[in-house]
Amino acid sequence: MAVQKAPREGFSEALIRLGHQHEDLVVLDADCAKSNMTNFFKDQFPNRFFNVGISECDLVGTAAGLAIGGKIPFANAYANFLTGRAYDQMRISVCYSNNNVKIVGHNAGTSAAQEGATHLPLEDISLMRSLPRMTVIVPADSLEMEKAVEAAYYHEGPVYLRVGKLPVPIVTKKEDRFQIGKAIKYRDGNDVTLISTGIMLDETFKAAEALGKKGIQADVLHIHTIKPIDVEAIATSAAKTKRVVTIEEHSIIGGLGSAVAEVLSEHCPVPLKRIGTQDRFGVSGKMHELLDFFELRAARITATAEKLVDSALIK
Repeated sequence: MAVQKAPREGFSEALIRLGHQHEDLVVLDADCAKSNMTNFFKDQFPNRFFNVGISECDLVGTAAGLAIGGKIPFANAYANFLTGRAYDQMRISVCYSNNNVKIVGHNAGTSAAQEGATHLPLEDISLMRSLPRMTVIVPADSLEMEKAVEAAYYHEGPVYLRVGKLPVPIVTKKEDRFQIGKAIKYRDGNDVTLISTGIMLDETFKAAEALGKKGIQADVLHIHTIKPIDVEAIATSAAKTKRVVTIEEHSIIGGLGSAVAEVLSEHCPVPLKRIGTQDRFGVSGKMHELLDFFELRAARITATAEKLVDSALIK
């Protein structure tokens, strides 16, 4: 059984490590330092930490100002409030102005759990993906999160980094190369392509194993960067398998599924099924209950892929 660790822990550890290496790195938080684990950065670098209070718009505007002054700011807040309330500041002060700000959306997806529908962001990727110049990164686990934080620091330009709060299995490996805009291929297959992002990689691995036992070999692609998306990797796999399933812990409207659909429609039109939340808000419940409720599980991925393969055989 895979070791579990919260992605926010990997985020905090990487931030502190980079803080020791780079004096231009500063951290801002909207009064959620303990939950976001930026308090540990504050403990070590008190003069490079700024709590702006519960004011996401001010958070982003201040971060933009610090970037203009030569700093590399990581602006932290709950993803639902950050991408909703501060959208205008991100659009104008960060993206339009092309300022080197790292926007960090915490408590993302089902990790908001019992905090309920108002706090459960299932639209943040869609909102951030629509912004010109914004790079969007959704790591699978705490290990990949560490790599993502480092990549975000060195990337010149606006970045949105999605961070989960609760422990999830560590399914990536230290030797996996993390490069912004490049997919990671974890499994070769000729029958169907499974494309996942974020924490859904674990369930995708389980589905690929289940499919293999049924004689269906899946190509497994992990898309940690939603934007810019790896067009070549997606199109190449789709051309080989002729059918694709996307899996995300986010609305199928505007997220990974939409991004892959755009790629396929222009480069390799093949049947596509999107697994994620539908056109609805979240509900309150424990994380595992929410994953069950939204059917973001290996069983659904397996059944969806099987149906795609069977329909192709019937034709």
